Amino acid sequence: ERLDGIMRTFGVQEGEAITHKWLNGAIATAQKRVEQRNYEIRKNLLKYDDVVNDQRKAVFEQRAEFMDAADLSEVVTEMRQDTIEDLVTRHLPPKAYAEQWDVVGLHEHVVSMLGMDLPIAQWAAEDGIANEEIQERLQKAADARAVEREAAVGPDQMRNIEKSFLLQMVDLQWREHLMHLDHLRNVIGLRGYAQRDPLNEYKTEAFSLFEKLLVDLRQNVTRWLMTVEFSYAEPEEPAPLSNYTEVHMDPLTGENAAEMGALPEGLSVAQREALPVAALPDGWQQTGRNSACPCGSGKKFKHCHGTLV
Repeated sequence: ERLDGIMRTFGVQEGEAITHKWLNGAIATAQKRVEQRNYEIRKNLLKYDDVVNDQRKAVFEQRAEFMDAADLSEVVTEMRQDTIEDLVTRHLPPKAYAEQWDVVGLHEHVVSMLGMDLPIAQWAAEDGIANEEIQERLQKAADARAVEREAAVGPDQMRNIEKSFLLQMVDLQWREHLMHLDHLRNVIGLRGYAQRDPLNEYKTEAFSLFEKLLVDLRQNVTRWLMTVEFSYAEPEEPAPLSNYTEVHMDPLTGENAAEMGALPEGLSVAQREALPVAALPDGWQQTGRNSACPCGSGKKFKHCHGTLV
């Protein structure tokens, strides 16, 4: 209100532009600062996007190789071997004593991930056995199971299954990874309160998530191909045409008009219309369409015997 009073005192009309070198300079300075701030925001966002783009490039190049390849058995075998190596390293650390090994955990993961119930506890109880030897036994048993599963479905079919599983899992893991990166970007700015550079923190966390993506990809593909049960069913023979019934549903009643009685062939239109009418009892032809049907069904005549008229 005070500013409005000042404008009226100086005779400034409604909608008239206000020009003054001091005012113009202040507006230009403020606009420059806002544009510079927005530029820094966009520049910082591009740095975050560069991290995602580098990972996207690596994933998409790998996916394109999977698409073009006709035989991915070597890739699948390498993933299975890496998975077994990760399991042994996690549960049977190289520098740990045999008494410190997590034999039960290794056995549970071998059953769930490889579909094999192996005597791992007996292996671990052998004198002088090392984790490398257990890993070799696991590799040998897993390779033998893979050969058996391939023989059951055939080499060509197995190649198609491997390619399909790989592509599906790459797409699934990548979508989940993008969701995790999006959540990370929303909260990474809080690291600034701890005197840490949010961008560097984002790069570190994003790299860790990408490594986890690769591990999960290897493990999930291995689990699918080693535990999924394949079954085939013979296609059912189509039923003979004699088993089908002709249906003509009345839109008003929802009843099958074909069940009301088949009409003789070779009749004219007038004759075909007269037949149903003649089938009604005497006097029913004069019943109103919205009146109760004389048959006592409780329906309106047009929804019952009136459909014959």
